[in-house]
Amino acid sequence: MKLLDALVEQRIAAAAKRGDFADLPGAGVPQELDDDLLVPEEVRVANRILKNAGFVPPALEQLRALGDLEKELAQVSDKAAQCRLRARLLALDMALESLRGGPMVVPHEYRRRIAERLCERAAVEEAAGAGPQ
Repeated sequence: MKLLDALVEQRIAAAAKRGDFADLPGAGVPQELDDDLLVPEEVRVANRILKNAGFVPPALEQLRALGDLEKELAQVSDKAAQCRLRARLLALDMALESLRGGPMVVPHEYRRRIAERLCERAAVEEAAGAGPQ
């Protein structure tokens, strides 16, 4: 845990021990977690139908996939496997950027070719003994 996180947790625990949270508005009442007041009503209904049917927004799926790939990358020691995972991370990150309406929208085929070239370059550098730059 980072130092700041530990400090925050420590202060929250001390405040709870003193009873600072006992008289807050809404105490003991379930909180409304689906706060979508800023979402238009027609979109809100569609979102709830999709959520109840088990559908997840593409951006959320890609964020989860990115997290899974990062965990996998941390556990892999093989250079070739690391290269493939980094290429997949790049492709997912670029796709996520396009879903967010980011500054650059790169076609899927082009992302795939970028990832392949990165792997080829890493393999050449590894064979030459240069290692990744």
